Amino acid sequence: MTFVHACGEFERECEGHRMESPVFEEIEPADDCDCPGCAHWRGVLPHSRTGRFPGHPARRRTAVVMAAVTSAAIGAGTAAPVIAAPYGEQPAGPDVLAGEEPGTPQGARTPLHGPGGRAGPLASPEPSARVPAITRADIIERARDWVTRKVPYGVSFYGSDGYRQDCSGYVSMAWGLPGSEWTGSLGAYAERITKDELQPGDMLLYHHAADPYGGSHVVLFGGWANTARSKYVAYEQTVPHTRRKTTPYAYWNNSARYVPYRYKGVGDGAAGAGASAATGRTPFPGVASFGPGADNAHVAELRRMLAARGAGHLYPDPPGPRWTDADRRATRAFQEAQGWRGVAADGLPGPLTWELLITGGGRDIQSGGSASAPDVVLDSVPDGAPDYPGRALLRPGAVNDQVTRLGRQLVRKGFGRYYTKGPGPRWTEADRRNVEAFQRAQGWRGGAADGLPGPETWRRLFLT
Repeated sequence: MTFVHACGEFERECEGHRMESPVFEEIEPADDCDCPGCAHWRGVLPHSRTGRFPGHPARRRTAVVMAAVTSAAIGAGTAAPVIAAPYGEQPAGPDVLAGEEPGTPQGARTPLHGPGGRAGPLASPEPSARVPAITRADIIERARDWVTRKVPYGVSFYGSDGYRQDCSGYVSMAWGLPGSEWTGSLGAYAERITKDELQPGDMLLYHHAADPYGGSHVVLFGGWANTARSKYVAYEQTVPHTRRKTTPYAYWNNSARYVPYRYKGVGDGAAGAGASAATGRTPFPGVASFGPGADNAHVAELRRMLAARGAGHLYPDPPGPRWTDADRRATRAFQEAQGWRGVAADGLPGPLTWELLITGGGRDIQSGGSASAPDVVLDSVPDGAPDYPGRALLRPGAVNDQVTRLGRQLVRKGFGRYYTKGPGPRWTEADRRNVEAFQRAQGWRGGAADGLPGPETWRRLFLT
């Protein structure tokens, strides 16, 4: 008896596809199947993988096929009609909304400033070839620069620095390579490592040979975002522009196919940057370990390191595990000593701040520097204001005095229009809408104005 394979080819005695009656099954052409059916559909169907517009893996489309037909129909030589799904990726994870991750096609290897650039043609790197030396701090600093400037994405765009403005060109730029590589050649400048060995400045590479220019992607690893190491900070060039985003490991889609790599030219820096894993130094514990409400050993370790780098005069008390505003001022002083400004010097340690502190890299805080400048002092919670109580006490389902305190302060600031009666201890939609109005008054939009007060909303609300 003859049966129909999901790709449209006939097979005999195929137990996996024998069915007593027609059924409907979700299928897609397999990328490793060489049969004429799968080869045909791969060639004629529009791809929906990352980088091929307009589709996207998070919008993975399925198709309905007749997986079996009666033996009479087969005997007549009539194959069941096949409506195959576009060749797609593994489904995105549960945290990914449809269309959240835009496509990222890439260009081929090119010299600086493009195919006709001043640098001339690129020679293929040999495994033993010397590569430009660079520190981890410099890699992240170069990556940050594009994030700050919001460099637009484009396969045929080249910036003033000469690098192609796609995902692989971005990593080439951050590593300081002599030209713009692509996902098929970046590995020649790096060595494979394990997940546990990842440190800021390494890359996570997915090179898809079946669709190399449209289905591949690469991001820079910026440090772990939680202690479980299930999320990390990713620097990447994507539509519409460069971004820095907390990302599930290894990526939003095709997670199992991303491979960690370390650039061969990464240096140790002033005091062994990048050697923390080998020397037993504490890796970055995650952003949740710091900020108002934090109380753990990592805060005490941060204090000791900051004090050793010149922030001792900012701490009136001995190092302890509870986060205070002194920690924020000291962290900001260290960040500003590196030349960072704005959101890069927010006083909350991220992976790069931690990396510099734990390895002794970067510049020390100078006596009388920006740590005591008026803008830093004014940017703290004023004396007498309540400490931020933590997110758990200020969201739906919460019933406590902090909700009442929040509501009363909103009224004092002129943001109580949604209350139909006086603020109370039970969180309501009126609280959320009033907080959202306050956040929008700060110029925040999108997720920054969600109506749920974080440390910065609380701080600004209680500024006199």
